[in-house]
Amino acid sequence: MLMEPECVPCILGRLLFETNLVDPSKGKKVMVEAIEILHEEFERGGNSARIASRLHRKTYEIIGSDDPYYEMKKRSNAVALSLLPEAEEFVNSSEDRFLAATIAAVAGNVLDFGIRSGSMTPEKLAANFGAMLKEGLGHDDTPRIREYIKPGSKVLYFTDNCGEIVFDKLLMREIRARGAHLTLVVKGKTVLTDATMEDVKELGMDREADRVLTTGGDAIGIDLNDMPDELREALNSCDIIVAKGMANYEAFSDSDYRPIAYMMKTKCRPVADSIGLPKGISVAKLVE
Repeated sequence: MLMEPECVPCILGRLLFETNLVDPSKGKKVMVEAIEILHEEFERGGNSARIASRLHRKTYEIIGSDDPYYEMKKRSNAVALSLLPEAEEFVNSSEDRFLAATIAAVAGNVLDFGIRSGSMTPEKLAANFGAMLKEGLGHDDTPRIREYIKPGSKVLYFTDNCGEIVFDKLLMREIRARGAHLTLVVKGKTVLTDATMEDVKELGMDREADRVLTTGGDAIGIDLNDMPDELREALNSCDIIVAKGMANYEAFSDSDYRPIAYMMKTKCRPVADSIGLPKGISVAKLVE
């Protein structure tokens, strides 16, 4: 997905947000450096996830932190764990467990910080979680998605944010219950609030998957030109990719990898327009 004019104030706002978490005095320098990068990258056009990766790396360098969201990530996981019994009951009481697990997994995608359309606190998720489960999906391709998830099929599951990954457990269980081999993919290094191997181990996510791989780096979404050979091989041999969150959509949308099941909240107009759906809905969209 190409970066659009509307993306510029959004990314600048997020860079300032994470700067203020660590050292507000560095705000001016961050903005100057970010504007210079944007002037260079935006004018010539480019994938929004790739540009965002460069901007966040520069910001982390300036503020002297490789994990400015550390406390927020821990709070997100803690709140999500407190909501997990409610989500499990939602799945267990449903006539369609796969759909219910997908709804719960996508509901967690609202946990995002530093953007206007994200949940600004984990506690806000707790207040709205039940209503989000009842709301369901605004776009539902789960009947087609599950056709790819069957005994012996290989599923590659790209995670997104901390907190959100707690609810991914429910969908991961349903995928494996259908007899599929599940490979979980998390970030290789800390970036934004994305889950890493540390979160996998702390939350027992490795027990919900047949294998766990990392992206090998800190790119927003994934850098398809720079990833471990094992992950590249898994991408080339899997039967379906499940990609959680907008950043993974932005990274994969320009690629030839298919089929992909995008699962996310369409939090902004550029992403919504790119995927051809309304803004502000929960999505399980299959691209074949």
